[in-house]
Amino acid sequence: MSATTPASDLRQKLQDRTASIGVVGLGYVGLPLLRAFFNAGFPVIGYDVDQDKIEQLNRGESYLKHLGEDFISEFAGSDRFFATTDSQHLRDADVVVLCVPTPLGTHGEPDMSYIVQSCAMVAKVLRKGHLVTLESTTYPGTTRGDMLPILEESGLKAGEDFFVAYSPEREDPGRQDHSTQTIPKLVGGVDQVSGELATLCYRAAIAEVVPVETAEIAEAAKLLENIYRCVNIALVNELKPVLADMGIDIWKVVEAAKTKPFGFQAFYPGPGLGGHCIPIDPFYLTWKAREFGHHTRFIELAGEVNNSMPSYVVQRTMEGLNDHGKALRSSKVLVVGLAYKPDVDDVRETPAAEIIKLLLDHGADVSYHDPHVPLFAGMRKYMEFRMHSVPLEPEALKQADCVLIVTNHKQIDWKMIGDHARLVVDSRNAMSDVLPIAGRYVRA
Repeated sequence: MSATTPASDLRQKLQDRTASIGVVGLGYVGLPLLRAFFNAGFPVIGYDVDQDKIEQLNRGESYLKHLGEDFISEFAGSDRFFATTDSQHLRDADVVVLCVPTPLGTHGEPDMSYIVQSCAMVAKVLRKGHLVTLESTTYPGTTRGDMLPILEESGLKAGEDFFVAYSPEREDPGRQDHSTQTIPKLVGGVDQVSGELATLCYRAAIAEVVPVETAEIAEAAKLLENIYRCVNIALVNELKPVLADMGIDIWKVVEAAKTKPFGFQAFYPGPGLGGHCIPIDPFYLTWKAREFGHHTRFIELAGEVNNSMPSYVVQRTMEGLNDHGKALRSSKVLVVGLAYKPDVDDVRETPAAEIIKLLLDHGADVSYHDPHVPLFAGMRKYMEFRMHSVPLEPEALKQADCVLIVTNHKQIDWKMIGDHARLVVDSRNAMSDVLPIAGRYVRA
């Protein structure tokens, strides 16, 4: 009988679904992934530094409202689920998946602190047979060049004693036609055995897993996905003011163009980029490219265009108010929609924050309404903000000098806005079905 190895032991546990899956970071990526492995029959360990999250999970309550109240109700009382703020429990996991933030620093550089800290944490509990995968979006070379050396400080050898792979998250909060289980999963290992074990692991919980040759290919593919979107959104955002000055509706142009059955994919303009991916991820590649002597002009230009959109929206608001004989200063502006996209409570990198800041800087009296975000208690660059959503009622609409639409949530009564608002500035084409409101409508 041949001796077992760490790889063969883990392979057997994954095939039997007795391997314990630990997920580090229980946010928009980690929590749905934890549930996917739980639903596949694995015992799961959820780790997060936020004690409030852990307590809610152990009560069977979800703090991510777009997932629904019953999303993790089956966790409560199950002997296959455990949530903790104590990293020592990760020693009991056979697989540790890192789902931690990768924001930009104050000067636009990658902030790798969450990856570094989580790897150092795992290194302290690392044992033979562990598989560690990274899901955070980052520049090519992170898994092998940054993550692996920290883990090997444990004295164990990657590819023999433990295994490391990269599998980028592809979450899209609020999307109804796909879920964590149905979105194809890329997997690339730092060596062949690591790639095979990670593929086996994810295939147990995800409908389609696509193995690639290396972790670097998977890292670069994730960046390409988001750069593709960033650049194409920038294109329509750049066209928006150009066509507006020509008296042409960019939204109708996109609808016309997308009738072509090949060679065109519709992207739509907006008030700026939001969410964790598109506003941030392209600049990870831009930063890494400089190390190799390359200047990614196309990506940086797209970023400049998209980042200019909040200023454009505020400029259009000023112009609309001017046409009504009012200055932006001291005008009451009701911002409709704070989340970065429709029908979710996610405010990460939302352009609404920059728009509100610019309005306040110009002396406007600003309030907001968002049925999904009752409280805006600030975010990374806007910690001074603390605002509560106000009710969207006819009287509030009549009192506002301008209603500025930033996010087009489905449950908002657009007709009521059209009936009662003195001036509507629309950055999302939300009012297209309730037009015309002649003399009271401005596209932004």
